[in-house]
Amino acid sequence: MGQKEIRLPASPEGWAIHLSNVLKKFQDIHGLDRFPVDVTAIAQEYSKQVFPDEPITLVQGQTMSKKFEGMLMPSPHKKGEWGIFYNDAISSKGRQNYTLGHELGHYLLHRHKSPEGVQCTSRDMLDWKSEYAQMEAQANTFSSFLLMPLDDFRVQVNGLKGSMELMQHLSDRYDVSITAAILKWLSITDQRAMIVIGKDGFIDWSRSSDKLFASRVFFKGRQETIELPPQSLAARQDMLIDSVEGVKHPKNVWNDKEEVHEMTIFSDYHDMTISLLIYPKHAPYQPSEDDEEDGLEDTYTRFTKFSGLR
Repeated sequence: MGQKEIRLPASPEGWAIHLSNVLKKFQDIHGLDRFPVDVTAIAQEYSKQVFPDEPITLVQGQTMSKKFEGMLMPSPHKKGEWGIFYNDAISSKGRQNYTLGHELGHYLLHRHKSPEGVQCTSRDMLDWKSEYAQMEAQANTFSSFLLMPLDDFRVQVNGLKGSMELMQHLSDRYDVSITAAILKWLSITDQRAMIVIGKDGFIDWSRSSDKLFASRVFFKGRQETIELPPQSLAARQDMLIDSVEGVKHPKNVWNDKEEVHEMTIFSDYHDMTISLLIYPKHAPYQPSEDDEEDGLEDTYTRFTKFSGLR
């Protein structure tokens, strides 16, 4: 990755694509595997080559409280140098890797806006109108595009139905969390599908695929208090049921008009459930534009945009 004059990107997607191209050329020359992306190596080497006056000189885990995912901080000892830190209390290597990508995104996009550094929590992203929330969304977008480039991602999912087995394959290939893999898949699939994150018996947040949302199927998790359906795998947490293979529920479990196939895994770190819901191919009805509620899509889109991917 030699130094040369280049026009640097401005958007999170542009930065991710640029780095993916640089990395792919380097890997092809040296016969290295393309995935998973070694964020630590690319952060230190690329920043040293392209930004020699303000390089990333330290990437390491640090003990933090559960609410912190990671941080980008300027060095207190050497002017211009930066460090990336992730919460080493997080046992999931995929979550750690996604956090590293997220903090690298902050470095490339926001270090001049926030010269004092950026400390990232999942809850701070709820205020989607704030400049900080927009920075978090951009860092998430960068990490997603860097770790899971669309060209390869589309090849991996082409022609396959949504399943936890597929999401586990994507998680392993790209070294990201199951949640990040599902959200990436939801952003491109033409299937009617949804992710639901449950905590303490309630829906913490959710996101529908575009096709599912178009049929007006979604939950306003953090805007309203919504219980997990009592008959759902997420609520029952019955270890005798193969929750990864899943269960097809009749109407009136997740949806009063449709059967829903639910697959659920359990995360110890945040005491949460991660459910992948697959709905029938065709909606039972198709609302007209006149039925749309004013501002609903805008609110939903902004909320899901700033929800945590990690």
